This record gives sequence, C-alpha cells and structure tokens, in this order.
Amino acid sequence: MLVLVAPGQGAQTPGFLTPWLDLPGAEDRLRAWSAAIDLDLVHYGTKADADEIRDTAVAQPLLVAASLLAARQLFPTTGDLAPHVGAVAGHSVGELAATALAGVFTDDAAMTLVRARGQAMAEAAAVTETGMSALLGGDPETTLAHLDTLGLTPANVNGAGQIVAAGTLAQLAELAENKPEGVRRVVPLKVAGAFHTHHMAPAVEKLAAAAASVDTADPVVPYVSNSDGGAVATGSEVVARLIGQIANPVRWDLCMETFQERGVSALVELCPGGTLTGIAKRALPGVRTLALKTPDDLEAARALIAEHSTAQSLHASHESSHSSTAE
Repeated sequence: MLVLVAPGQGAQTPGFLTPWLDLPGAEDRLRAWSAAIDLDLVHYGTKADADEIRDTAVAQPLLVAASLLAARQLFPTTGDLAPHVGAVAGHSVGELAATALAGVFTDDAAMTLVRARGQAMAEAAAVTETGMSALLGGDPETTLAHLDTLGLTPANVNGAGQIVAAGTLAQLAELAENKPEGVRRVVPLKVAGAFHTHHMAPAVEKLAAAAASVDTADPVVPYVSNSDGGAVATGSEVVARLIGQIANPVRWDLCMETFQERGVSALVELCPGGTLTGIAKRALPGVRTLALKTPDDLEAARALIAEHSTAQSLHASHESSHSSTAE
C-alpha cells in the first residue's frame, strides 16, 4: 500500500523550485497560481534568499505549490491518483496539499486557502516573539513533562524520537539551557512563530472565514488527519480539522501509526522531500521511502508507485481469490 505525503514549513530552501520549472507546463501553472493569490511563486521558488522564504506568508503557499506541482507530474488528476494511493497526508501546512490530492478541494482552492492561512498565521506570529525548537532523542513522556514545567507546547509530536516545542523565545532559550533528560540536542527551527499553539488562536477565525467561501467534497482517497491520525470521511470534517489545527499540535506520530495499521509498504514524500522520509525510515522499518527533491527523482517515484500501488495490490488480491476459487 502506497502513501503520499506532503512536507511542512521549514522544508523550503533557496532556489529549490528552479529545476521543476523546466518541466512542460510547470511554470505556466505556477504563474497562474501566483496571479490568483497575488504572490510571485516563481520568484520565491527560484531567486529569493533564505530570509525571504522564511516569511510564513510566503513559505506556506510556496510549499503547497511545490507539493502539488510534483504530485501532478505523477498523477495529473485526483482520479488518476485514487486507484494507486492508499492514503494521503500532509505535515502541518502540507495538509492543504493533501486535501487537494484527496479531492476535498481543487488545486486552485487549496492555493487560495493556504494564502489566507499563511497571512493569518504571519499576523498572529507578529503579536509576540515566539518560535519552535526540535528536541532530538530522549523519552517522550519525560520530554513532555519537562516542556509542561517550562510552559512550552509540544506543537509537533513527530515520532521516531522527535518532538518540536513551541512558545516564546524566552521559554525556548530556557529550554536550550535546561534540556529534558536524555535529549541530545535542541535545534531552533527556521520558522517565524509558535505554530500549533494558543499563540495562533487569532488566525483560526480568519481561516474559517476563507474556508466558508470555498466548495468542498468528500475525500475520494483516504485522508489522514494531523489531529489524531484518523482517516476522515467527509469534506466538512476535513475543513473543521484544518481550521482547528492551526492552534493545536500536529500528531504525525499517530498518522504514521495509521499508515502502519493500513499496511503501508511504500511512502513517497512530495517536493521538497526529505524531512518526512527521514522520520519514516526510523519509525516505519521495512517501508520503502522516496523523497522528491528534483525532477530527477520522478522516474524512481513512478517505479515505486507501480510496484506498491493500491491498484496492483487489489489486482493481486483478485487474482489470488480467483485462483483459489478455480481450484
């Protein structure tokens, strides 16, 4: 069973979209989205420096555009995707790309929503100086208890020994000086605020208003939610979770548990891939992983999809059943 995942904020690097623009129709698609959301995605994906693309209002649309651009090279439509993919999910803002792949929103609607999300979260982040830091190693329960004593939120529980803490810069400075027992490193992340915490509460209402004007449909591919790792069956519930998720922790560990329960055999991470495949290699032993970083990775992705697609699994199951019946 194949899972398709989209990375979250922090995965972007200067110029990462440059090679993708050489693909037929890619630049036209990016320019159309740029005009629709009033943000020059071509510039930010090819020429902008690290500080420019760190801006939340820029980073979030850029990441969703990159994931959709890569996904549509593999599956031009959700109808093409559905027979081959057993589940889709995204980490934090990557959920907006996953909603489009699942058929909840059109690609254009997902870009409109991620633009509203990025702007709202950037405004919320400007109210107080906040940030996020990744904690590597240690016992999860010990780490969570320690964060609580410092007033920090476990904003991302990613599994495989990684928890991301979020809060004020003063709280994070104290964490760096006073690590939880067993934690090897505390790594500040290149993000502009304490996402998925109460600091983002002002952004929730703004995304809700934007979502109210967008048409939705029920997922045609299983959509696994960051909220609790559950597969969500209705478009209205997907939207409700997306809105609430802004101010609540990302439970990527539970998403991976769901992948495992559903029999995942391969995981493809969309552009700019690397982070989620790294976690999966530690948390999902035996599962084949592939990160789409440049168009050079597409051929390998197509081969992996052909080998692990849901359609192939269903065909094999049918053949096995037919053979048993015939005998």
